[in-house]
Amino acid sequence: MFDTLSDRLSATFKNLRGKGRLSEADIDATAREIRIALLEADVALPVVRAFIANVKDRARGVEVSQALNPAQQVVKIVNEELVGILGGETRRLRFAKNPPSVIMLAGLQGAGKTTLAGKLGLWLKGQGHSPLLVACDLQRPNAVNQLSVVADRAGVAVYAPQPGNGVGDPVQVAKDSIEHARAKQYDVVIVDTAGRLGIDEELMQQAADIRDAVSPDEILFVVDAMIGQDAVNTAEAFRDGVGFDGVVLSKLDGDARGGAALSIAHVTGKQIMFASNGEKLEDFDAFHPDRMASRILDMGDLLTLIEQAEKTFSQEEAAKMASKLASSKGKDFTLDDFLAQMEQVRKMGSISKLLGMLPGMGQIKDQINNIDERDVDRTAAIIKSMTPHERQEPTIINGSRRARIAKGSGVEVSAVKNLVERFFEARKMMSKMAQGGGMPGMPGMPGMGGGAGRQKKQVKQAKGKRKSGNPMKRKAEEQAAAARREQAAAQGGAFGLPAAQEDQSFELPDAFKKFTG
Repeated sequence: MFDTLSDRLSATFKNLRGKGRLSEADIDATAREIRIALLEADVALPVVRAFIANVKDRARGVEVSQALNPAQQVVKIVNEELVGILGGETRRLRFAKNPPSVIMLAGLQGAGKTTLAGKLGLWLKGQGHSPLLVACDLQRPNAVNQLSVVADRAGVAVYAPQPGNGVGDPVQVAKDSIEHARAKQYDVVIVDTAGRLGIDEELMQQAADIRDAVSPDEILFVVDAMIGQDAVNTAEAFRDGVGFDGVVLSKLDGDARGGAALSIAHVTGKQIMFASNGEKLEDFDAFHPDRMASRILDMGDLLTLIEQAEKTFSQEEAAKMASKLASSKGKDFTLDDFLAQMEQVRKMGSISKLLGMLPGMGQIKDQINNIDERDVDRTAAIIKSMTPHERQEPTIINGSRRARIAKGSGVEVSAVKNLVERFFEARKMMSKMAQGGGMPGMPGMPGMGGGAGRQKKQVKQAKGKRKSGNPMKRKAEEQAAAARREQAAAQGGAFGLPAAQEDQSFELPDAFKKFTG
């Protein structure tokens, strides 16, 4: 969503690099480019004005004028100001002292409230809570059934006593759900309310009645991040009519310009608490303004990447794999282990998303987007087409075995050969790193594989014939050498032999023939 903004900002900062001092004209030009980038990203005009004013004031200050690298200081200022308009610090959910805690979802129809209820339920379940989803959207066709399906996929309970489709009282359902949660010992109640295509009195009144009936600890306003400035207007109307405590951005993985995300926290004064960035129930997490700002400025998001890795990989398994790699040349690390590691990485999400969290990946964005996720499946199919013995000892895979494996996995024989070769190379490299050798292939570099002890001894170059220090004698030697060269050229042979004789009788030694083909 922020790709266009990231590209414009990266190009702007590139122009500042290499300047030891920033003039007033440099600061104005940079501020102008940032203003254009934000306006093109559909950021609200009041937000843009406040942002640019703060950046210009700080860029003219002492922190830039006395900095060793002014360009980096400007990037730091823009990063901090981005964090500010995104809400500053990460805001956590407030829970009731006496369970159940009640979370009410509000927003327009189509914003993704029902799906988000399931995502929030799954997220809370992962945090150790026992959530209950409540179907209070009794107007939209099939809304109750959708919530039941989403709850089932998330593995959480649902309270849906009314069939919906225009039947039932949502306020009464919300009231009864609290007693049901207490009786069944659910500690969090998530109330999914109805929406409208636009703001109207009926929508506001119903949301206010449900709010008064259940006294929610948190009212979360769900915003479709793809609808632009209208999201800000709707948020202001809900804030004034019903009130809400935090914002949830849905569809953050879309290709819209993303200005709503950068505007809504600043305009409404309410922080963004969660963000949904995919269709799967797992594509949901707490919103961190500092991490989002780092992504926009192409600084990566390593903290989120580490958190995802910690959720997926167990420390016990990681230690087991490390010990295998640290063994003799990593021979204990087999194709079975390789397959297990690959499947663990796949659980973290798509490869392109994971690579996108690394710093500087915006420069190869097109290559990352063109990664074929099915390559992982093809690799898994090849390994699974091998026998257990072949996975343990890949060295036994000969031509006939490769043909059988290729036929079983539906790939070319060359693909099997390439996989095995890449596995050996990767195992060798990872083994060397696990043993503390650093990156292989860089001898002599500290910590980069091989030190002084591994360097080949330099062969001393043979000294040429020394020239005389006497000018007269040296001139005579040079004249004699020139005469010899002329005589050799006259005979036509490069080695001082007649040309015909050299062509017919001279041959390279056998030891050199293999190098010349």
